Amino acid sequence: MDGLRGFALFGIFVVNSAMIASPYQALGLPDPAFDAPVDAAVRWFVACVFETKFYLLFSFLFGYSFTLQMTAAQRSGAAFAPRFLRRLVGLAVLGLAHAMLFYPGDILLAYALLGLPLLAWRRLDPGRALRRARWMGLLAVSLWLLLGLFILWLPGTVDDATAYRTDAQAALAAYRSGWAGTVLQNTREWAGSIWWQLMLVQGPFVAVMFLVGYALGRREALADPWREPGRLRQLLLIGLLPGLAGAAFYATTALPSVPISWKLLGLAVGLATAPLLSLSYGAAFLLLWRSACGPCLAAWLAPAGRMALTHYLMQSVLCAFVFTGWGLRRVSAVPPLGVLVLVLLLFGLQLLLSRWWMQRHVHGPVEGLLRALTLARWPRWRRTPVA
Repeated sequence: MDGLRGFALFGIFVVNSAMIASPYQALGLPDPAFDAPVDAAVRWFVACVFETKFYLLFSFLFGYSFTLQMTAAQRSGAAFAPRFLRRLVGLAVLGLAHAMLFYPGDILLAYALLGLPLLAWRRLDPGRALRRARWMGLLAVSLWLLLGLFILWLPGTVDDATAYRTDAQAALAAYRSGWAGTVLQNTREWAGSIWWQLMLVQGPFVAVMFLVGYALGRREALADPWREPGRLRQLLLIGLLPGLAGAAFYATTALPSVPISWKLLGLAVGLATAPLLSLSYGAAFLLLWRSACGPCLAAWLAPAGRMALTHYLMQSVLCAFVFTGWGLRRVSAVPPLGVLVLVLLLFGLQLLLSRWWMQRHVHGPVEGLLRALTLARWPRWRRTPVA
């Protein structure tokens, strides 16, 4: 689980960094500073391989960890609901601060709110939870596909991006003005549109993956997922081709050169097929874990996964320092390929930091604070030195 969480953390970093680096990218517009073919190719690659996939893995792991927390509370004789509610309050506070200070596309507040129905569903048997997840997913996908087709069919659909360009230019000015302008712009974007878009677009699928993670957690599916390696290969192949096809369609319609009227349908197709590709990613990762690459993955990704919340917030802080008024103000000044290289470098540093920190501590810094709030007592912080 820790290794898979570290893997998902990297994918989320790639997507979020691109959004922070350029308000044009966040709005699906061509950045006037970077309109070369290589820039379009990098944007297409990031959209196809990373966007709409890795938050699903993270959400699945949240649901799976929910069952482990239930077991831990039962083992200690503590009431689970108050514990989990305190945890959700902590996530909500972190999410609000994260969105307003550093990155308005924060997911933590959504996790906190969608964790409430997950708590209410904690007595569902795994089979019923999976059926509920299936119907919720089908309903959300159907509504988005119908809306995308309707917009495409609607007579007189206007592909005018003038208002979006005005918004992007205003964001550029704010992020280059200083930290106060950055906070004001983040707050304005989060409250004005991003929060509602996130809940409508990602929210239903986060809830679906919470349920899937809960069901498989109840079945202890990750305790020994290699009992049937043929099943993992089957899952990889089942999701790969339709997932890649949908991702390619989504990435192509997301290109700035494609009319706006096609973008919603592309998003709908991407949302419909992203769970399949996420399934393939997870199966491929588990197969690699038992290959010759396994020890290397465990050594580097598992420590990062154990402090994923700390790293998730740190990634936004680092990007805000590079691109916004919190530091260097290089917004819309680094090409997409440069942003991708920067992510690789920063994530490598995070992996090094994770190994150093987890050799000395039981929890990551933010994880320890959240655990203290969850348990209503200060947890053990440092590891006992080995003689």
